[in-house]
Amino acid sequence: MILTTTGSVEGKRIVAYLGIVSGEAIQGTNIFKDLFAGIRDIVGGRSGAYEGEIRKARDAAMKEMADEAAQLGADAVVAIDMDYQAIGGDAKTLLMVSVNGTAVKLG
Repeated sequence: MILTTTGSVEGKRIVAYLGIVSGEAIQGTNIFKDLFAGIRDIVGGRSGAYEGEIRKARDAAMKEMADEAAQLGADAVVAIDMDYQAIGGDAKTLLMVSVNGTAVKLG
């Protein structure tokens, strides 16, 4: 399955548009990751814990979208858009990733 943010696949011709497909993933964090991320906010630097959780959520959302496209008989998903959002408050932060694109058949 070819997954791309572009509207076409180089060297291939889109012969059919099969519809919009999407995937969503919500990844929870825990108090320890939140604590260490808070310390990073104070001293500066990257938060590896959050980056890892975002990566997991993105991969899960992309897989869900690709699976949906495969069920439609698609060869690729083009024009993929990714959206990230943090949900929650002081006690628990949830990281949400949603992706959508157009499932296509290539010729």
